[in-house]
Amino acid sequence: MRHVIATIVIVLGLGLGLPGHAQDLPGRISVSGEGRVEAVPDMATVRLGVTTQAPGAREAIDDNSRAMAAVLDRLAGLGVAERDIQTQGFSVSPRWENRSNAPARIAGFVAQNRVAIRVRDLDALGGILDAVARDGANSFDGLSFGLQEPGPVQDAARRAAVADARARAALYAEAAGVELGRLLSLGDVGAGPQPGPMPMARAEMAMVSDAVPMAAGELSITAQVLMVFEIAE
Repeated sequence: MRHVIATIVIVLGLGLGLPGHAQDLPGRISVSGEGRVEAVPDMATVRLGVTTQAPGAREAIDDNSRAMAAVLDRLAGLGVAERDIQTQGFSVSPRWENRSNAPARIAGFVAQNRVAIRVRDLDALGGILDAVARDGANSFDGLSFGLQEPGPVQDAARRAAVADARARAALYAEAAGVELGRLLSLGDVGAGPQPGPMPMARAEMAMVSDAVPMAAGELSITAQVLMVFEIAE
Protein backbone atom coordinates (compact mmCIF):
# COMPACT_ATOMS: atom_id res chain seq x y z
CA MET A 1 0.00 0.00 0.00
CA ARG A 2 2.83 2.44 0.80
CA HIS A 3 4.36 1.79 -2.59
CA VAL A 4 1.09 2.63 -4.45
CA ILE A 5 0.55 5.91 -2.53
CA ALA A 6 4.10 7.08 -3.25
CA THR A 7 3.66 6.46 -6.97
CA ILE A 8 0.46 8.50 -7.09
CA VAL A 9 2.09 11.46 -5.32
CA ILE A 10 4.97 11.54 -7.83
CA VAL A 11 2.62 11.53 -10.83
CA LEU A 12 0.52 14.32 -9.36
CA GLY A 13 3.58 16.37 -8.61
CA LEU A 14 4.81 16.13 -12.19
CA GLY A 15 1.44 16.92 -13.58
CA LEU A 16 1.01 20.01 -11.43
CA GLY A 17 4.52 21.36 -11.91
CA LEU A 18 5.09 21.24 -15.64
CA PRO A 19 2.24 23.45 -16.98
CA GLY A 20 2.98 26.29 -14.59
CA HIS A 21 6.71 26.15 -15.38
CA ALA A 22 6.07 26.21 -19.12
CA GLN A 23 3.83 29.29 -18.81
CA ASP A 24 6.64 31.21 -17.08
CA LEU A 25 9.05 30.79 -19.99
CA PRO A 26 8.95 33.72 -22.46
CA GLY A 27 9.10 33.14 -26.18
CA ARG A 28 12.55 33.52 -27.67
CA ILE A 29 14.20 34.00 -31.04
CA SER A 30 17.70 32.57 -31.44
CA VAL A 31 19.79 33.65 -34.40
CA SER A 32 23.35 33.52 -35.63
CA GLY A 33 25.17 36.26 -37.46
CA GLU A 34 28.32 36.48 -39.52
CA GLY A 35 30.49 39.45 -40.40
CA ARG A 36 33.11 39.46 -43.10
CA VAL A 37 35.65 42.17 -43.85
CA GLU A 38 38.19 42.17 -46.66
CA ALA A 39 41.64 43.60 -46.00
CA VAL A 40 44.88 43.92 -47.91
CA PRO A 41 47.69 42.05 -46.09
CA ASP A 42 50.79 43.92 -45.01
CA MET A 43 52.89 41.00 -43.73
CA ALA A 44 53.96 37.55 -44.86
CA THR A 45 55.27 34.53 -42.96
CA VAL A 46 57.67 32.28 -44.84
CA ARG A 47 58.70 28.82 -43.63
CA LEU A 48 61.95 27.64 -45.12
CA GLY A 49 64.97 25.63 -44.13
CA VAL A 50 68.37 24.18 -44.87
CA THR A 51 68.88 20.46 -45.46
CA THR A 52 72.39 18.99 -45.69
CA GLN A 53 73.79 15.48 -46.10
CA ALA A 54 77.20 14.13 -45.13
CA PRO A 55 78.84 10.79 -44.34
CA GLY A 56 78.94 11.59 -40.63
CA ALA A 57 76.47 13.26 -38.27
CA ARG A 58 78.99 15.88 -37.14
CA GLU A 59 79.78 16.83 -40.73
CA ALA A 60 76.09 17.13 -41.59
CA ILE A 61 75.53 19.40 -38.59
CA ASP A 62 78.57 21.58 -39.37
CA ASP A 63 77.57 21.97 -43.02
CA ASN A 64 74.03 22.80 -42.00
CA SER A 65 75.15 25.35 -39.41
CA ARG A 66 77.34 27.16 -41.93
CA ALA A 67 74.57 27.34 -44.49
CA MET A 68 71.96 28.50 -41.96
CA ALA A 69 74.35 31.13 -40.59
CA ALA A 70 74.72 32.50 -44.13
CA VAL A 71 70.95 32.59 -44.53
CA LEU A 72 70.47 34.42 -41.22
CA ASP A 73 73.21 36.92 -42.06
CA ARG A 74 71.54 37.58 -45.39
CA LEU A 75 68.18 38.15 -43.71
CA ALA A 76 69.73 40.61 -41.27
CA GLY A 77 71.37 42.44 -44.16
CA LEU A 78 68.00 42.71 -45.89
CA GLY A 79 66.47 44.35 -42.83
CA VAL A 80 64.62 41.40 -41.26
CA ALA A 81 64.67 41.92 -37.47
CA GLU A 82 65.75 39.18 -35.06
CA ARG A 83 62.29 39.12 -33.47
CA ASP A 84 60.86 38.15 -36.86
CA ILE A 85 62.97 35.00 -37.20
CA GLN A 86 62.10 31.89 -35.17
CA THR A 87 63.56 28.39 -35.34
CA GLN A 88 60.78 25.86 -35.96
CA GLY A 89 62.80 22.67 -35.71
CA PHE A 90 66.21 21.05 -35.96
CA SER A 91 66.88 17.38 -36.59
CA VAL A 92 69.66 14.94 -37.49
CA SER A 93 68.74 11.51 -38.79
CA PRO A 94 70.54 8.61 -40.50
CA ARG A 95 70.12 8.03 -44.20
CA TRP A 96 69.59 4.32 -44.74
CA GLU A 97 70.64 2.43 -47.81
CA ASN A 98 68.93 -0.82 -48.76
CA ARG A 99 70.65 -3.32 -51.02
CA SER A 100 69.27 -6.57 -52.30
CA ASN A 101 70.34 -9.64 -50.32
CA ALA A 102 72.03 -7.44 -47.72
CA PRO A 103 70.92 -5.83 -44.46
CA ALA A 104 70.18 -2.10 -44.49
CA ARG A 105 73.10 0.08 -43.56
CA ILE A 106 73.62 3.74 -42.69
CA ALA A 107 74.95 5.51 -45.76
CA GLY A 108 75.14 8.96 -44.20
CA PHE A 109 73.29 11.52 -42.12
CA VAL A 110 70.78 14.27 -42.90
CA ALA A 111 70.58 17.50 -40.90
CA GLN A 112 67.58 19.81 -41.19
CA ASN A 113 67.08 23.28 -39.73
CA ARG A 114 63.75 25.05 -40.31
CA VAL A 115 62.82 28.66 -39.54
CA ALA A 116 59.76 30.89 -39.81
CA ILE A 117 60.38 34.42 -41.05
CA ARG A 118 58.00 37.34 -40.86
CA VAL A 119 58.44 39.77 -43.73
CA ARG A 120 56.88 43.15 -42.97
CA ASP A 121 57.74 44.70 -46.33
CA LEU A 122 55.86 42.72 -48.96
CA ASP A 123 57.62 44.53 -51.78
CA ALA A 124 60.86 42.90 -50.59
CA LEU A 125 59.42 39.38 -50.29
CA GLY A 126 60.46 38.10 -53.72
CA GLY A 127 63.98 39.44 -53.36
CA ILE A 128 64.36 37.88 -49.91
CA LEU A 129 63.35 34.45 -51.19
CA ASP A 130 65.80 34.67 -54.04
CA ALA A 131 68.63 35.85 -51.80
CA VAL A 132 68.28 33.13 -49.14
CA ALA A 133 68.03 30.46 -51.84
CA ARG A 134 71.39 31.58 -53.18
CA ASP A 135 72.85 31.46 -49.66
CA GLY A 136 71.84 27.86 -48.94
CA ALA A 137 68.13 27.66 -48.11
CA ASN A 138 66.96 24.65 -50.11
CA SER A 139 63.54 23.75 -48.70
CA PHE A 140 60.31 25.74 -48.73
CA ASP A 141 57.52 24.68 -46.39
CA GLY A 142 54.86 27.30 -46.99
CA LEU A 143 53.80 30.92 -47.14
CA SER A 144 50.99 32.81 -45.44
CA PHE A 145 49.87 36.43 -45.57
CA GLY A 146 48.56 38.37 -42.58
CA LEU A 147 48.09 41.70 -40.87
CA GLN A 148 50.51 43.35 -38.49
CA GLU A 149 47.63 44.99 -36.60
CA PRO A 150 44.54 42.76 -37.04
CA GLY A 151 42.58 44.23 -34.12
CA PRO A 152 40.66 47.01 -35.95
CA VAL A 153 39.69 44.70 -38.80
CA GLN A 154 38.56 41.99 -36.36
CA ASP A 155 36.42 44.53 -34.51
CA ALA A 156 34.80 45.63 -37.78
CA ALA A 157 33.96 41.99 -38.55
CA ARG A 158 32.45 41.54 -35.07
CA ARG A 159 30.27 44.64 -35.48
CA ALA A 160 29.10 43.35 -38.83
CA ALA A 161 28.26 39.97 -37.27
CA VAL A 162 26.11 41.58 -34.57
CA ALA A 163 24.33 43.75 -37.16
CA ASP A 164 23.67 40.65 -39.28
CA ALA A 165 22.20 38.75 -36.32
CA ARG A 166 19.98 41.69 -35.34
CA ALA A 167 18.68 42.00 -38.90
CA ARG A 168 17.87 38.28 -39.00
CA ALA A 169 16.07 38.43 -35.67
CA ALA A 170 13.99 41.40 -36.80
CA LEU A 171 13.10 39.61 -40.03
CA TYR A 172 12.01 36.45 -38.22
CA ALA A 173 9.95 38.45 -35.73
CA GLU A 174 8.18 40.32 -38.54
CA ALA A 175 7.52 37.08 -40.43
CA ALA A 176 6.10 35.46 -37.31
CA GLY A 177 3.92 38.48 -36.50
CA VAL A 178 5.54 39.20 -33.13
CA GLU A 179 7.52 42.03 -31.60
CA LEU A 180 11.22 41.64 -30.93
CA GLY A 181 12.04 42.15 -27.27
CA ARG A 182 15.21 42.68 -25.28
CA LEU A 183 18.46 40.91 -25.90
CA LEU A 184 18.87 37.94 -23.55
CA SER A 185 22.32 36.68 -24.53
CA LEU A 186 25.15 37.32 -26.93
CA GLY A 187 27.94 34.83 -27.60
CA ASP A 188 31.07 35.02 -29.72
CA VAL A 189 31.25 31.81 -31.75
CA GLY A 190 34.65 32.64 -33.12
CA ALA A 191 36.55 35.00 -35.34
CA GLY A 192 39.25 34.37 -37.88
CA PRO A 193 41.97 36.97 -37.50
CA GLN A 194 43.32 35.86 -40.83
CA PRO A 195 43.37 32.76 -42.95
CA GLY A 196 45.80 29.98 -42.11
CA PRO A 197 48.86 29.26 -44.18
CA MET A 198 48.23 28.96 -47.87
CA PRO A 199 48.50 25.26 -48.78
CA MET A 200 51.53 24.98 -51.04
CA ALA A 201 53.55 21.97 -52.03
CA ARG A 202 57.05 21.61 -50.63
CA ALA A 203 59.49 22.94 -53.23
CA GLU A 204 63.22 23.20 -53.68
CA MET A 205 64.38 26.74 -53.10
CA ALA A 206 67.12 26.23 -55.69
CA MET A 207 64.41 26.49 -58.36
CA VAL A 208 63.47 30.04 -57.31
CA SER A 209 64.00 32.49 -60.15
CA ASP A 210 65.86 35.79 -59.95
CA ALA A 211 62.65 37.72 -59.33
CA VAL A 212 59.97 35.73 -57.50
CA PRO A 213 56.51 37.11 -58.36
CA MET A 214 54.20 37.33 -55.35
CA ALA A 215 50.50 38.27 -55.30
CA ALA A 216 49.22 39.03 -51.80
CA GLY A 217 45.58 39.51 -52.82
CA GLU A 218 43.14 40.11 -49.97
CA LEU A 219 42.41 38.52 -46.62
CA SER A 220 38.87 37.67 -45.57
CA ILE A 221 38.44 38.22 -41.84
CA THR A 222 35.26 36.72 -40.36
CA ALA A 223 33.42 36.77 -37.06
CA GLN A 224 30.37 34.81 -35.90
CA VAL A 225 27.96 35.44 -33.03
CA LEU A 226 24.90 33.81 -31.47
CA MET A 227 22.17 36.09 -30.13
CA VAL A 228 18.98 35.27 -28.25
CA PHE A 229 16.12 37.79 -28.12
CA GLU A 230 12.98 37.76 -26.04
CA ILE A 231 9.64 37.98 -27.82
CA ALA A 232 7.86 41.04 -26.44
CA GLU A 233 4.42 40.43 -24.99
